[in-house]
Amino acid sequence: MTTNGRRRVVVTGLGAVTPLGNSVQEFWNNLLAGKSGAAPITYFDTSLYDTHFACELKNYKATDFLDRKGAQRMDPFAQFAVIACDQAIADAGISLKGEDPDRYGVVFGSGIGGMATYDTQFKNLMAGGPGRISPFFIPMLIPDIASGNISIKHGFKGPNYATVSACATASHAIGDAFRIVQYGDAEVMVCGGSEAPITPMGLGGFNAMRALSKRNDAPEKASRPFDAGRDGFVMGEGGGAVILEELEHAKARGARVYCEMVGIGFTADAHHITAPPEGGDGAVRSMRRSLKDAGITPDKVDYVNVHGTSTPLGDISETQAIKTVFGEHARSMKISSTKSMTGHLLGAAGAVEAIAAILACKNDIIPPTINYEHPDPACDLDYTPNVAVRRVVQYALSNTFGFGGHNATLLVKKYTD
Repeated sequence: MTTNGRRRVVVTGLGAVTPLGNSVQEFWNNLLAGKSGAAPITYFDTSLYDTHFACELKNYKATDFLDRKGAQRMDPFAQFAVIACDQAIADAGISLKGEDPDRYGVVFGSGIGGMATYDTQFKNLMAGGPGRISPFFIPMLIPDIASGNISIKHGFKGPNYATVSACATASHAIGDAFRIVQYGDAEVMVCGGSEAPITPMGLGGFNAMRALSKRNDAPEKASRPFDAGRDGFVMGEGGGAVILEELEHAKARGARVYCEMVGIGFTADAHHITAPPEGGDGAVRSMRRSLKDAGITPDKVDYVNVHGTSTPLGDISETQAIKTVFGEHARSMKISSTKSMTGHLLGAAGAVEAIAAILACKNDIIPPTINYEHPDPACDLDYTPNVAVRRVVQYALSNTFGFGGHNATLLVKKYTD
């Protein structure tokens, strides 16, 4: 039990399919190497679009991971979810043998859901009328089908639902799962998020918002958080999964522990549908809530994996928020945006970035912010520019902020018994 009477929750498994690799180890190695996942889009012709590139998965074939029928009946976002969760469950060594399936659950989200399926079925409707719409259209489209597929495949009968809060989706899923285990409603929770937005409508929609970088001549340089030359985010795709487990349950089965999860903070900006407030008030309150939840002071935090999208206003707002929360300690911490390499995975971002924070805490090494070449006077903290840095990490914090003013912060610490 923790000092506040809640059960201790540890991370015992990780899974990821990302633009930097289709396993956690490949993803982590490429993060530390400072590799960019951005490249010209291969899925469709982008000649009529303002942006011609994104962070697609590389060397990905669904049937390398799933049976053919299962893959055909899942939108890519659900494929990514199931694959990441399969990896995490295997990594944790979880088995229901001798266990109560009601004590195992899933909270897994997607900000958009089956966008590729919607694009395809809308074309079918326009070409041949409603009779051409697939009977699998709705089950492939809805965001909660990922969590449903995961529980069906593995027999987990405990709490099961999806979160949807734009870019904060996966962090909300992980935070909810944390509370479920803390309060004793489950022993093990599979949680995270996935997204597959690189479609004609997805690219067109974000271009219409003027949210995306247009650095078509050098895609690998386009995602440049906190750099003075940033001009928008780079769209990415993939999925990340985390296994959260009650400590004594994990110890009883001899599980390996990556780290301990100790705090969450959820807030709303109540300000604007896309823009953050000046000073980052919602982000400030979210980070402070996570620290209060963990019962620690700001000076204990060693590393922040920031939201850091490479947008002109967002990076300044988050920098201001960090200064407000951490004071002078903000200049002693290591900060980095792994979006500089993965792009922005939208509803999957919180899970993939939580994995980066967890591994930084486990391995005492900070992944860099790449493409940091021209300092912005308004962004003047240590963003771990361009090269990974070794540093002892006792506490690591991960921020995600979504359209609609949704803010979520996760806080993990190095595990000690």
